[in-house]
Amino acid sequence: MSSTAPATASGTFAIGGDLTVHRLGYGAMRITGPGIWGAPADHDEAVRVLRRAVELGVDFIDTADSYGPFVSEDLIREALHSGGADPYDGVTVATKAGLIRTGPDRWHQLGRPEYLRFACEMSLRRLDVERIELFQLHRIDDQVPEQEQFGVLAELRDEGKIRHVGLSEVGVDELARAQQVLPVATVQNRYNLLDRGSQDVLERCERDGIGFIPWFPIATGDLARAGGPLDELASRTGATPSQLALAWLLRTSPVQLPIPGTSSVAHLEENVAASEVELSDDDVAALDALADGHGR
Repeated sequence: MSSTAPATASGTFAIGGDLTVHRLGYGAMRITGPGIWGAPADHDEAVRVLRRAVELGVDFIDTADSYGPFVSEDLIREALHSGGADPYDGVTVATKAGLIRTGPDRWHQLGRPEYLRFACEMSLRRLDVERIELFQLHRIDDQVPEQEQFGVLAELRDEGKIRHVGLSEVGVDELARAQQVLPVATVQNRYNLLDRGSQDVLERCERDGIGFIPWFPIATGDLARAGGPLDELASRTGATPSQLALAWLLRTSPVQLPIPGTSSVAHLEENVAASEVELSDDDVAALDALADGHGR
């Protein structure tokens, strides 16, 4: 890494028009146990990862009450809460609600308004803040009228318990219906070099100035195999395949806010260094062509 805070090279985006963060963030799902369940195998390393992320210039950390459950939020508070008037010292901690856990790798939707309100109150307590800067609906529960789910988020925003509202795994029509109820500041959908199924949602976000948070942002598959197509580009640019995948996201849209996650400081440093990878137009075209050739 050529600078002490490489994440700053990723540029900035103003979530909701007034909450400015560096575009390359950190996703705090992997600091939990196997299956995103329970405590991490190495508690101290998880704390080091969070603190190192901030040292590297990351000021946008994404988590959820269901990661652990609760473990990720608790670790973030332990590692980063300063106890001052600005408890996270300029770092935006975004969290989510709407999924409950019954065991490792088991996820269930729960979008009843009273539950979403309860989840918000508990995240406020675990993170030890008076307001959550970005509170996201983890999934729209198809067993609950979506307007009720959007409505309680609007109420929490009006009450000052959350600053901005985000959605996760939504289509263009769902986003449009939510926008009729409240301002939507971010959308978090699966999107990466090989999976661009949410391209229409990304374009809607670009049109409306909505931050787009691609989860699972590093997906290179067999493109990254030794001697494979990405291997050649990595050799030419000096970047790793993971860094190329992240740099591509940052380059292809100004509203992209990638949040690569890891439980390792070394892997974190590699990911954040992607902020400083400069792709030429030819590099971007080559990456686009690689994905097109793999049935995206």
